[in-house]
Amino acid sequence: MGNFFRRFMANVVNFFSAIFNINFKLKFVLPLCLLLGFGTYAFTYKSMLNKVGGKEDFEEAMRYIEIKDIVEENYIDHVDRKSMGNAAAAAMISGLGDQWSKFMSEADYRTFNLYSTNDYADIGMSLMRDENTGGYQVMSVDAESPAAKNGLQVGAVITAVDDEKLSYYTADEVRTLIRSKMDGKFVLEISNGSYFVEVDCTGMVQNHVKSRLEKTGAGYVQIKDFEAGSGKAAVTAIEELLSQGASALVIDLRRNPGGLTEELAVFLDYLLPKGRLFSEIDKQGDELVTESDGMCVQLPMCVLINGETYKEAELCAAVLKEYQWATLLGESTTGNTRTQETIELRDGSAIRLSTRSYLTPNGNDISLQGGVVPEVILHNSDPSTVGTTEGTAGGQDGTSSTSSDDQLMAALKLLS
Repeated sequence: MGNFFRRFMANVVNFFSAIFNINFKLKFVLPLCLLLGFGTYAFTYKSMLNKVGGKEDFEEAMRYIEIKDIVEENYIDHVDRKSMGNAAAAAMISGLGDQWSKFMSEADYRTFNLYSTNDYADIGMSLMRDENTGGYQVMSVDAESPAAKNGLQVGAVITAVDDEKLSYYTADEVRTLIRSKMDGKFVLEISNGSYFVEVDCTGMVQNHVKSRLEKTGAGYVQIKDFEAGSGKAAVTAIEELLSQGASALVIDLRRNPGGLTEELAVFLDYLLPKGRLFSEIDKQGDELVTESDGMCVQLPMCVLINGETYKEAELCAAVLKEYQWATLLGESTTGNTRTQETIELRDGSAIRLSTRSYLTPNGNDISLQGGVVPEVILHNSDPSTVGTTEGTAGGQDGTSSTSSDDQLMAALKLLS
């Protein structure tokens, strides 16, 4: 055995001598081999750490592998590795403590895509990412929709909207961009300029706002959402009520799912004096601030909110509250004032992650506070009556005794 080892080391010496044309002594070969082996190990270890993001990430990955191996070796029943991996991924996102962030398995993500792309049905089409062009392919077109009436066909790949290229847009951003155009006309570029399609939404019925003058003299304004055109519609409604002699305003944001910050800004800028309205901040601390000018509406106001008041509608209520411009009445809102982004993973699964948050004028994050809490907490005895009362009959206290919308009646009584 000893002779074999000496012959092996001699061969190693001859190999290195031949390669580098240097005469090595046998006693230096073993340390050299050890040094090379350690260097190779260190380089490999460092490469592995870099691939997984660092030592802590590597140790976490190794712990997962250790648990997986123990389960596979010892668990009495069959182990479904994919199901276990999905559960682990879901637990990671759940551990953030953000109820609006979630993990989606490959099957869940396919379902989510079908649902979310069908949200484009407002203009009559659904979209899916086209990896070849960086645009979005039209998967379906509804009959009699603006998309269909303007010649948009299944299979067309939209690469720009009003000259804004979609290459670096996520599906959520494309959806928001199209929604923001739905109060007028916009041009879709097909296949990087092969041809163009103009979509005309001006004829669409968009009933964002409902308003009336109550018998008490207060104007009632129900804002159903903050989608394209809603800000201007709400301003027009209030202007009409003021011309009719409204002495106060009830702004109903119950069941409002939110919409576009641009529309919210139009509405708040009209109501409030000069100052900071709200901001949107991301992980890096980059902040986009929205401010109002000096014009404002100075009337007693009451804002109705409930557990179905979301996102921009919540922010609207919070801003009016911080300006001490209105009394909030009803129930606490959802607390979903963060913007979620869908990020697809390599295996076809995805995570829906909160990546930006709205801040109030005082810098408060409504999501961290769990929603907007009204000064006057009141629940409707019949939730189905929200916003359905067609005016009031009056009474000794200035309100109707016949309506079952308790929150609206309380607001009118408060303002009267």
